[in-house]
Amino acid sequence: MSDPAVDVVEFLLTAHTYTEAEDLDEGDLPPRYRQVFWSDGSIERPLAVTQDRARTATGVDHPWDAVSDLLFTQRTEFSGEISLTQPDMALEWYLDRVEDERIAANPTLAHAARNEDSVSVTREGAREDNQPIQADRVWIDSLLDEYFDEEEDAEMLDLVHILAPEEIETTLDDLVLTNDQNDEVDKIVTAIENRDYLASIGLSEIGKILFVGPPGTGKTTISRGLAHELGLPFVEVKLSMVTSQYLGETAKNVEKTFEVAKRLSPCILFIDEFDSVAKTRKSDEHAALKRAVNTLLKSIDDISLVRDEVLTVAATNHPDQLDAAAWRRFDEVVNFPKPDRQMREDILRIITRDMQMAAFDPDEVAEATEGLTGSDLRMVLREAVLQALTEGRRELTQDDVMSAVQGFEERDNLKNMDDFDNWTGSPGSGNKSDNEGHDHSHDGSHEHEVETEASDD
Repeated sequence: MSDPAVDVVEFLLTAHTYTEAEDLDEGDLPPRYRQVFWSDGSIERPLAVTQDRARTATGVDHPWDAVSDLLFTQRTEFSGEISLTQPDMALEWYLDRVEDERIAANPTLAHAARNEDSVSVTREGAREDNQPIQADRVWIDSLLDEYFDEEEDAEMLDLVHILAPEEIETTLDDLVLTNDQNDEVDKIVTAIENRDYLASIGLSEIGKILFVGPPGTGKTTISRGLAHELGLPFVEVKLSMVTSQYLGETAKNVEKTFEVAKRLSPCILFIDEFDSVAKTRKSDEHAALKRAVNTLLKSIDDISLVRDEVLTVAATNHPDQLDAAAWRRFDEVVNFPKPDRQMREDILRIITRDMQMAAFDPDEVAEATEGLTGSDLRMVLREAVLQALTEGRRELTQDDVMSAVQGFEERDNLKNMDDFDNWTGSPGSGNKSDNEGHDHSHDGSHEHEVETEASDD
């Protein structure tokens, strides 16, 4: 358990050091501290530690009470501001009580302790592990306020969904990837880390990727996981949402979504339902739709990871509907197949790692769930948990999971039924009257998606 006095002293030391050392910048402050000092798009010196700021940054309910008996602290009665009277004594007191691991999470304190023989952490090393400023929600919101203050500009934000990396719970470690997907992630990270070199050799047309696969196979999840891993804002646009009922507005809306990404760079622009606009062009197609497709393709041409610091990822469930010219815009195409048996087993282990399981056999479940996606498997486990809870249990059994698998298959079959006139079974029972003559056996096709961050693709 953390010591409240240590937490508050760390905050006070950070504020004091940052105020005094003008060569430090926002990247030297831990995110939880940046958020309380951020104002009007920047952090201005001096950093004043109030009770409210200390409480928010440290989680200590009564910050002054935690440090009031220390010889090196003081509080101004009028303003309530807490400060250090003897910073050197405070630093010595703090270093006697913490390990290097804690200092490594705070570049400002690593700078403060740079002359201490007992500390091996460097400011540069701490900065590498510190979440970058562009990952903070407050930074993103400040840019949005700055760039989209006009009414017309503000309308652009209605076309996108913007997530800060700190708001994305699923990480790449939570996912089961194919070898090709792992290789692509490695290439993306490498390209971002070497943007300057790529620009110097003229490779600016890079960082445009197309994810292809059925629903629930992880296209959105991996994109969000990348944003979390790289500490980049995630700008998500569903092209079906920018397709206006007034066809003439569609091309303009497409341009607006790319403009948002450029203003928020560095970021990841994720274009979902890519096929909803980039469909194969036909001679008899409405002129406005053709114009929208042309605008989309031109916008992809005009944006670059190297030049604009925007990684563009598009996803489609219907690659057969894409215009041939759309394919040529991407330097990488990544396949997202339904998981094989081993992948399903690995996914099940990840999903259940925090659950209470009794004699769970993921191999048996994987064998029984051929054709299911990661999204489907999450739904199966969710139903098993809910069923156990209704019976007053938190521990799942193998029977709970296998029963949920059967229930999912019966539910999934309902979507294939084209005649409900003679339906005699209860919903979800899987029973139909014998005289209907329809074959509704399980065909391995699944388009259900769980309404969670980990499976909404």
